[in-house]
This record gives sequence, C-alpha cells and structure tokens, in this order.
Amino acid sequence: MIKIAVTGADGLVGSRIIELLNNDFEFIPLPQNLMDITNKDQVYQVLKNTDFDFFLHLAAYTNVTGAEIDKDNCFKINVEGTKNVFEVVSSKNKKFIYISTDFVFDGKNPPYFEDSIPNPIGIYAQSKYQGEEVVKNQAMIIRISYPYRASFDKKRDFFRTFKTFLEQKKTLSMITNSLMTPTFIDDIAFGLKYLINNYSPEIFHLVGGQAISPYQAAILVAEKFNLDKSFINKTSYEEYIKLKPGLPQYADIRSKKNNFWKMKSFEEGLIEIKKQLKN
Repeated sequence: MIKIAVTGADGLVGSRIIELLNNDFEFIPLPQNLMDITNKDQVYQVLKNTDFDFFLHLAAYTNVTGAEIDKDNCFKINVEGTKNVFEVVSSKNKKFIYISTDFVFDGKNPPYFEDSIPNPIGIYAQSKYQGEEVVKNQAMIIRISYPYRASFDKKRDFFRTFKTFLEQKKTLSMITNSLMTPTFIDDIAFGLKYLINNYSPEIFHLVGGQAISPYQAAILVAEKFNLDKSFINKTSYEEYIKLKPGLPQYADIRSKKNNFWKMKSFEEGLIEIKKQLKN
C-alpha cells in the first residue's frame, strides 16, 4: 500500500481526505507538535526517520485577512516551511504534492485554468504562490478553492458559517458582484486519489463545478436548509474589501485537465451534505 506522509492532517481538508481514503492509502500524519515545518532541523530529523512514498503538504497559514498584518509569520509558514519539507523529501527522491489556492489569481480576468498566469494580490496569496515556485516542475501542485464539508468541529468553512448565522437569525452581508468557486472536500479527496495513482509533477485544479456569487451561495444555503432568506443582505465587493483586504473579485476557477472526477456544483454539494447529515 502507498504510504503518504501528511502535514495539516488534522485540518479542514486533510482530516476529510484521510477519513475518505483511509482504505486506499496508509497515511502518516505529521502534526505540528511532532514536526514544526518552520524548524529546519526538526523537519530533517523527523523526515529522515519516516518511511513514505508520497509527501502531501497541506499545512499552511490560511487566514487571508490576518496575513495582511501577520506577514512575516505567513511567509515563514507558507514559503520557508514548504522549502524545508521539500528539500528533505527531494533528497529522499520521494513524490511531493503541494496544495495551493485559487487566490494566486488576481480575480480580474476570469476564468482561470491551470495554464493561466498567476498574479497574487494579497499577502496570503503571494505566500502560497511563492510556495508554488519552490516546488514548480518538481512536484504536483493542486489548487483548490473555497473548500467546504458537512461537519468539522475544529474550524468552520464558509458554508457552515453561512448556515450557522442563518440558524441563529443573524444577518449576513453578501457580495453580489464577485465570484467564488465552492469546492466540496469529498470531491477533492476522490480527485486526489486518482492523481496520486497517476502522479505527474504538474499543476491541477481540483475545484467545484460552478462559480457563483457569495450572495447566490448564501441564498442556496437558505433554500436547501429551509432557513430565512430575509437575513441575507447585499453588499458590494468594493465595500467588503475595505474591511477584509486580499480577496480576489472574480474567482472563477476551472480545469482543463480534470477528466477523471466530476466535481459538484455548490447546489449538488449541498444536496449531498443534506444526505450525509441525515445519516
């Protein structure tokens, strides 16, 4: 069985990948308390003594707004951390998979495919793109976008944030003039399974089947879960980024290469989540 060492194994995306693919691969989680990716010596010591075939690098600084203030820490984790693990994995001649983000694009001229030219605008985006540059042409880069899942106690994704606000009858101010590409994490996991078994050191987009505005996304959540739409207010991209910089406006991300796993639209993902929550 293929052995996969994983950083970020207890995170929103990583924990679900392991849950769904546990029978297909042997996962070796490398939590931060065991291996701090920013500590080069520790990374070397841990990986030198770890037996694996693939290295799946999910650990990252992901607070987009926070990164604008916490720049040094963001770059330390996303660039230096990636460099540290990649150097050791390369020296062992093992395969490396770097999980990146749709934020590497500026959101001005969509849609964006695997061969579109990145132009990251925010600090978080710049750090993830520099991480891509560290491993480019020597590793597989998988870009994902707005990942969501049915449940996860440690961290709320955008879907469960919307749902919780509406359940608590709190107002949501949602952007009407921007696009996001929500991606069901179960689809990421099954797409990844194919890519591990058909490894190639190139860029892939594992992203949802459709881009929609955040406003439309919130309306869909309300409709699918019978929640009150009157709590959903409209706002503009221009207003929103005054408070939360670093967000690309038209994040319409697509794939030219994914002919191996059908990615769900947000509506299809919500239908699947409703089924999962009933069981």
